[in-house]
Amino acid sequence: MGEGEILEQTRSLAAPFVFFIVFVFQFATKRLQDLKRGASKTDKEMQLRGEIKQLLKEAASYSQPSTFAQAAKLRRMAAAKEKELANYQAHLTQEVKQSYDLYLKVLFIAKVFVHIVLVFWFWSSPVASVSQHLVQPFGRLLSWKIWGSSSNYVQVGIIPWLVLCSRVCKFACRIA
Repeated sequence: MGEGEILEQTRSLAAPFVFFIVFVFQFATKRLQDLKRGASKTDKEMQLRGEIKQLLKEAASYSQPSTFAQAAKLRRMAAAKEKELANYQAHLTQEVKQSYDLYLKVLFIAKVFVHIVLVFWFWSSPVASVSQHLVQPFGRLLSWKIWGSSSNYVQVGIIPWLVLCSRVCKFACRIA
């Protein structure tokens, strides 16, 4: 295997490699955001909901004028439990949001670092070669900062490829 063949093989694997990296970061970000939004219900929360439901059911069963005081007492107890549940949910939501925000920040920093490394790695060499008739009006834009393109192929630079991969991955993650 000659040096030219190794360079050509590396170049042919560069585009899927970069796409895979961008997809992994985009999928991880989407997954963390989904987990942040839909934190699971805890046992304590489900227990409080059950107690509230039971108290309201008992209060509804006391419909006679002589049992009005008992029904009012049960309704007040249910309202106190609802307030306790709201406080618990607010505290839990704040904790979950803070922990996921930290993970999202670390993921963003890693994503920026990897993008910078990829840009430096592929700055002067093309990531892919695409037939010119496939990218007819955008050939010049895709070959940004890449010179020496052959007559039938457009050499795709790293920055346009990263932008294209990011857009496609965001769309794919939104659908999935």
